[in-house]
Amino acid sequence: QVQLVESGGGLVQPGGSLRLSCAASGSIFSISIMGWYRQAPGKQRELVASIDTGGTINYSDSVKGRFNISRDNAKNTVALQMNSLKPEDTAAYYCNCRPLGISPPASFWGQGTQVTISS
Repeated sequence: QVQLVESGGGLVQPGGSLRLSCAASGSIFSISIMGWYRQAPGKQRELVASIDTGGTINYSDSVKGRFNISRDNAKNTVALQMNSLKPEDTAAYYCNCRPLGISPPASFWGQGTQVTISS
């Protein structure tokens, strides 16, 4: 079992920055794809960014050039640096852990942290 705890959400003005962090318990962090997802009211949860075990990163088109995902395998943490924030970035942000090579496949979620972009 993996426990994920997010932090760093809040209210910020358009154009501002926030840094989200996710701390993972357990011993499978290093073999996991880590991702950040978000869900706005009335919308489906969507992938924001992911980083695999080799450091390959994937961003949604809506955040490319503004957000940066990183991981620290020694500390079992993954971070999302969000810059040039827009009102449409407002959502609950969720950390996700998907271990590779385990059976059955598993996906773990944090409790979410709210990000609100408003003037």
